[in-house]
Amino acid sequence: MTDGILGKAATMEIPIHGNGEARQLPEDDGLEQDLQQVMVSGPNLNETSIVSGGYGGSGDGLIPTDEVARGIAGEKFDIVKKWGINTYKCTKQLLSERFGRGSRTVDLELELQIELLRETKRKYESVLQLGRALTAHLYSLLQTQHALGDAFADLSQKSPELQEEFGYNAETQKLLCKNGETLLGAVNFFVSSINTLVTKTMEDTLMTVKQYEAARLEYDAYRTDLEELSLGPRDAGTRGRLESAQATFQAHRDKYEKLRGDVAIKLKFLEENKIKVMHKQLLLFHNAVSAYFAGNQKQLEQTLQQFNIKLRPPGAEKPSWLEEQ
Repeated sequence: MTDGILGKAATMEIPIHGNGEARQLPEDDGLEQDLQQVMVSGPNLNETSIVSGGYGGSGDGLIPTDEVARGIAGEKFDIVKKWGINTYKCTKQLLSERFGRGSRTVDLELELQIELLRETKRKYESVLQLGRALTAHLYSLLQTQHALGDAFADLSQKSPELQEEFGYNAETQKLLCKNGETLLGAVNFFVSSINTLVTKTMEDTLMTVKQYEAARLEYDAYRTDLEELSLGPRDAGTRGRLESAQATFQAHRDKYEKLRGDVAIKLKFLEENKIKVMHKQLLLFHNAVSAYFAGNQKQLEQTLQQFNIKLRPPGAEKPSWLEEQ
């Protein structure tokens, strides 16, 4: 009876052990983290379906207070019991997988895409960190150039014999500050877009991945439970347990299949969005940096106009580009 259900799984159940021997695992901090993840979703004891009329209200149609208390306590007990059973089965399955005594369902193509996403996220986080460092350095450079320009301008007024030399140096620093502020605006826009991609778009997909991985563990836990029951004696006492296990297994199988589909769709859309966003941002970054170091003020300003980046007007009371990060 269970062969038909278990045979329909679209993914493979791959034994963890090899050559009949359990793997010798290295020190694995991931095991503790996975166990903590299994335990983290505790039962919600704040939600109950029984409502009391409270004190001082009409007594018509209300459940006596002691019966309400017993009902709430019973409902909460059932919630804790179900959570405890689920946690026990998932922990047992996780340990069985880790120590080579069980099997896990594996979608090889999907898991490869998930691992690639995690690696990509780590690399983009490194780019984001470097981009923020560049923003900080540019801001510091602008502050220094601005102060130097003011010093040159002041000395131009107080040093008649060097008035011209101090004057054109002051103008140069002023021009550099203007171009630097334009570049800083472009780099800040680049960093902001990368930050959104990493901390929101990628993280949203990885949250669904975590839900999928938890559903996979539950699915395998209840699959193993059903397999063990199906191999046992078939008497009147076990028949009811077997039917209940089949129904529970099917519910977890449906949840697992749905989340697997959700992850596949989100990975597809994420890849398309990443390419679109990064094509624009890398072009912006290249054009802005090239124009700045070539001293091409017109091209630098055109780059910001091309990407609809608006700079803060002089004297506006808004946070600096650095402070907005």
